[in-house]
Amino acid sequence: MNPSRSKALADHLESFITDERRERIHEVLRWRTRWLRVGLEDIFNPHNSSAVMRSCEIFGVQQLYTIENRNEFRRNTEIDMGASKWIELSRFNDPEGGNTEACLAHLKSEGLRVVATSLREGCVPLDELDLSTPFALLFGTEELGLSDTAHEGADEFVQIPMYGFTRSFNISVSCALALRALRERLNASDLPWRLDPADREALRLLWLRKSIGKRQQEIVADWLRGEGLPADLVPPLPKELPCEAREQKRR
Repeated sequence: MNPSRSKALADHLESFITDERRERIHEVLRWRTRWLRVGLEDIFNPHNSSAVMRSCEIFGVQQLYTIENRNEFRRNTEIDMGASKWIELSRFNDPEGGNTEACLAHLKSEGLRVVATSLREGCVPLDELDLSTPFALLFGTEELGLSDTAHEGADEFVQIPMYGFTRSFNISVSCALALRALRERLNASDLPWRLDPADREALRLLWLRKSIGKRQQEIVADWLRGEGLPADLVPPLPKELPCEAREQKRR
């Protein structure tokens, strides 16, 4: 569907939500970014991965990538708090392996620098990281951190300054601290970190559909038919992500 029709459909859908929700969608879109993205390698605790997803959404990071060589990504709804509804998750989980290489290659093909968080020598302090071009911030598994493969494929290395005996933060804490610091620097800059108009409109349509809920597909189909377009032109919403909490309750 072309951009003008997509905008017209979004404008139509806004009549099915409250004024408060409409204003909130526009406000959140104003701060959304793809300039900064986040990648997770082999996180095994759903609490941590879900907390990272929640931090990404809160700080306006639209894209999260998961590398699943040994551990499958799963979310905990009690921690996630619905964040997965509003951001995009790209999963690299080929059972044959090589997912770290595949993810890093994909990020670089998108024009992103791969910035690895690390405890090794030679890291740049987080507040000195160059923000002038888009980048993906990579975090590694609990206890061990990023793999050698991730280190070898990264373009740069950063570290959050630490002043105590304990040598590392919990992964979810690291991500939240890093995103807050980087977000504030982006906001204060004149870099073009905001979504482009077409991207913003596409997200507005998606979020409106998700805000309406179960009736949205019927409403969309009716509008399409009224425009003389196929009722299935707009595909169904994607299924929910794997959910650890619900599966536990079923047992």
